[in-house]
Amino acid sequence: MSIRTDTRHLYLQVIDQLKRDIESGLYKEREKLPSEFELSKLLGVSRATLREALRILEEENVVTRRHGVGTFVNAKPIFSSGIEELFSVTDMISRAGMEPGSRYLSTEVVAATEEDSLKFQDQDIGPLAKIERIRTADGEPVVYCVDKIPEELLPLEYLHKEGSIFQLLEHYSNKVINYAVTFIEPVGYQERISSILKCDPDQPLLLLKQMHYTSQDEPILYSSNYFRADKFGFHVLRKRA
Repeated sequence: MSIRTDTRHLYLQVIDQLKRDIESGLYKEREKLPSEFELSKLLGVSRATLREALRILEEENVVTRRHGVGTFVNAKPIFSSGIEELFSVTDMISRAGMEPGSRYLSTEVVAATEEDSLKFQDQDIGPLAKIERIRTADGEPVVYCVDKIPEELLPLEYLHKEGSIFQLLEHYSNKVINYAVTFIEPVGYQERISSILKCDPDQPLLLLKQMHYTSQDEPILYSSNYFRADKFGFHVLRKRA
């Protein structure tokens, strides 16, 4: 398995070789890789070179390194989407050929905080409908969602109807979400949320904070969505200016 015939930097060769080995099934999802000593001998590189390759593979979410335990192959995301494309969670799950579902944890009307007023660009904003849900794919919990919407746009009694909040807003208020401003944060284990999503203790989450707007730039929905990082992958298409 030696890779020294390649002329590129050795750590890049190691990255490509390990990706090929994972893709071919030599190392399976959630399987522990050989020790650094064994792997460096198999690949014919130093342990320092191997560690640099593993560091980058961990950044790319290909593997997870557990201190004192070893390096494990991550499961491939089932759902993958360009972050520049705006799909509801319902659409993302449906596009993967799975059945979307919702489990409501709480629905309540709350007074808007000062932070909410800033997000919705309205100092006189009225009460907000706050919805806490678990989104499922074929019955498996994959996303924890907290949504806030001006109650006048979507009353609580309307929220438990089937379909995405995007669709419910269109049906009830004739408000069409046109775009969203999104901030992505990787977060570690969250005791309550990770437990609900059945995550392993060392499994990260991807938190997407999104304010959704109409084509008239009216902010109408704020969402905090915690995605299981082993189920979802997001990418960005970047073009040279």
